[in-house]
Amino acid sequence: MSNPPGSTTAKQPKRAATTYACTECGTLSIRWVGRCPECQAWGTMTEDGARAASLTLPALVTPRNAAQPISRQDSTVARALPTGIGELDRVLGGGLVPGAVLLLAGEPGVGKSTLLLEVGQKYAAATGSPALIVTGEESTSQVRARAERTHTMHSQLFLAAENDLGAVLAHLDEVKPGLLILDSVQTIASSTVDGVMGGVPQIRAVTAAISSVAKERGIATVLVGHVTKDGSIAGPRALEHLVDVVLYFEGDRHSSLRMLRAIKNRYGATDEVGCFEMHEEGIDELTDPSGLFVSTRDIAVPGTCVTVTVTGRRPLLSEVQSLVAAAYGNGGSARRSVTDLDASRVNMLLAVLGRHAGVQLSERDVYAASVGGIKITEPSVDLAILLAIASAASDIALPSTLCAIGEVSLSGDIRRVSSVQRRLSEASRLGFRRALVPHGSDWSQLNGMKVIEVPTVAKAWDFVAQL
Repeated sequence: MSNPPGSTTAKQPKRAATTYACTECGTLSIRWVGRCPECQAWGTMTEDGARAASLTLPALVTPRNAAQPISRQDSTVARALPTGIGELDRVLGGGLVPGAVLLLAGEPGVGKSTLLLEVGQKYAAATGSPALIVTGEESTSQVRARAERTHTMHSQLFLAAENDLGAVLAHLDEVKPGLLILDSVQTIASSTVDGVMGGVPQIRAVTAAISSVAKERGIATVLVGHVTKDGSIAGPRALEHLVDVVLYFEGDRHSSLRMLRAIKNRYGATDEVGCFEMHEEGIDELTDPSGLFVSTRDIAVPGTCVTVTVTGRRPLLSEVQSLVAAAYGNGGSARRSVTDLDASRVNMLLAVLGRHAGVQLSERDVYAASVGGIKITEPSVDLAILLAIASAASDIALPSTLCAIGEVSLSGDIRRVSSVQRRLSEASRLGFRRALVPHGSDWSQLNGMKVIEVPTVAKAWDFVAQL
């Protein structure tokens, strides 16, 4: 029997679940949180935001251009134009695409502005079209002084110092550039958007506006972005989704080497790397950087081994160094110190070395590093790391003309890696005469080089120890 309408035990209608949404990026959540899990903004999760972010169908709008078959589209419009800097073109996949928007991030002082100043000068010289640099951090006189020092002056290279988005758009109407460089996106603000300069709403609005204009007018655009303490790009995560290419310019303040990498590229691969050298008169590209990562010595010393890594299509010779010493002053515990290598993988190789090659290092300090400041994480460097540590522990110097390539497994086997022939060709070109490679690798004989296939760690160390 049902309860009367006025009864307190009458079944109440089920209340709809409350949903919260971030007013900055629109991320939905079933519960309120103080910090948005997507854009990391504080105090932006609101119930009203969820209503605003709910799906609503807009009114129909007449398209500006009718849909056309793909065969009728003009592919020449999106053809990349070489920048004149080979290392940058390598990373971009051929050059700058008209209408493409690039985001270049890097630590302060790494050389972003210097590199882009050269890009602007070479673009203006090659195409004859104006290139516009808008700086929000420096004055035009400061940029002019850098251009004179780096010899990047050109009559079609225009400069403007602005912090307002409306003024930037006015410069685009006046100069009509083919290339726009905005240094940096965090220093530009829009008067129509609430929020402080560099805040999430401002960065997103500026990037969206610049991207829209760039694609409408076919302007290749480079946005310079700041990075946080942990190395990620400052601002909302959506910033990386609004652009076509995301580049990282990396380098150590105490080293002249600079590396350019792409983590997102709609026009090419993301596994290429560009190498540059910074000096007082600017920045130069390094078309053959292998020599930077290998020590030059006449006499072989224990604790070193050379390997060949592959980044994209480029083979690079890299040297691994190791030092093994008695564990004094550490309370009886051995110390492990790793620089520019994968620390967890080095610890695994130490265990493999003790178990399968009989080199026990549990009571000795072990130091391992790469030469030249390059970070090596490719598994093909395993064999070189293992041999360098064993060489240091046994005080046996490996031949200076020997290189080692291979991935080491926990069972002590040496696994095959890709592009062995390309690696061997690069090593042979630079004067290496012997190479250790995994058993069953795909390679062909090279003049003047002896290639030895080794199936296990024990076989590899036995061969090296007898040299």
